[in-house]
Amino acid sequence: MESGPAIFAAAVFLLFGAALLTWTGACAWRRAPVAEGVRHAVAVPVAVLAGALSLALGAWCLGQV
Repeated sequence: MESGPAIFAAAVFLLFGAALLTWTGACAWRRAPVAEGVRHAVAVPVAVLAGALSLALGAWCLGQV
């Protein structure tokens, strides 16, 4: 019974992380702003770090099942 919430949380973290990394990569490729009002040199690494952290949390949640 406890595996249901862990699987749901893992799916949310994995989808968010993948979407964030895809969005960041597409914006960086086109040289478009990643975040409004933030320098490109700061926004890209922070977004990549957040996406990677989200993927790691999703993998950790799956590991708890």
